[in-house]
Amino acid sequence: MDTVISARDVGRVICQTCGNVALISEVRCPRCAHRLSSRDTLSEQKVWAWLIAGLIAYLPANTYPMLLTTQNFRTSESTIIGGVIDLFEHGSYAVAIIVFVASILIPVGKFVVIGYLAILTRKRHRTDPHRLLRYYEVVEFIGRWSMIDVFVVAILTALVQFDVLASINPGIAAVCFALSVVFTMLAAQSFDSRQIWDRLEDGFRHG
Repeated sequence: MDTVISARDVGRVICQTCGNVALISEVRCPRCAHRLSSRDTLSEQKVWAWLIAGLIAYLPANTYPMLLTTQNFRTSESTIIGGVIDLFEHGSYAVAIIVFVASILIPVGKFVVIGYLAILTRKRHRTDPHRLLRYYEVVEFIGRWSMIDVFVVAILTALVQFDVLASINPGIAAVCFALSVVFTMLAAQSFDSRQIWDRLEDGFRHG
């Protein structure tokens, strides 16, 4: 592996706001005046705090009703999985797949990846930093689409009518899910990816 040299190794620091490279002795960025920091010393605490909050919110999001379906003056409650099944039964296959991916696969994947990165970077490691950085970038990229499930529920509430006497309304799980998404996004943003390079074992760094 090629030698890994960080900006800090050569006396530089990158502004997290505008991306400008400044001298490590600078207090504020010469371009945007944002306060410069070589590393976020509270990154680990913030990541775990937001991640745990996201997990706590995600549990009721899967146990409480996501959809309240009223048909023929009778109201039935559906959890996320139940809602996916209902959508399949009514022929909305594409929407059902979107809800399943956005509600189950993506959130669980984000929890696993963020937790994995947070645990791994607590100590020195020999894992390829480029691969870890790609994991982090994927989580950040997916974050912008994480609210798609809430949007789907909103669209269903406004547009889907199975017949004249049928309607769909969001349940309390929609609020819990939205909170979980926000918390996991904050967890990903709190992770200082520069720690990936700092915790490389010396033999692997220069090997």
